[in-house]
Amino acid sequence: MIKFMHSFGYAARGIAHCIRKEQNFKIEFVMGLITVIAAAALGVTANEWMIICICIAMVLGAEMLNSAIEHLCNLVQPDEHPGIKKVKDIAAGAVLLCAMIAAVIGLIIFMPYLLKLF
Repeated sequence: MIKFMHSFGYAARGIAHCIRKEQNFKIEFVMGLITVIAAAALGVTANEWMIICICIAMVLGAEMLNSAIEHLCNLVQPDEHPGIKKVKDIAAGAVLLCAMIAAVIGLIIFMPYLLKLF
């Protein structure tokens, strides 16, 4: 049980590191907070809340994996290397893909609420 509890501590440190040190994570985290505030203000349905939460987790999780990959690549190969560049570019592309899909889903969910306001 103690080992299991330590795992949560390690994970919490990883999240805290990203919030403190990773610029893109900070931006995406704030965008997630803005999305949550907008969803609360607009009164989205329970199903829409679930989709929004999944999208936020998908983007933040992808960004954390991207950051971990970048840090590992920098440890393994501190100098520029075409193979490492490709790995970093692919990981960054994965984050971009997640963020674009989340944005499309956000438009699908929020657009009807926003159109009702105007």
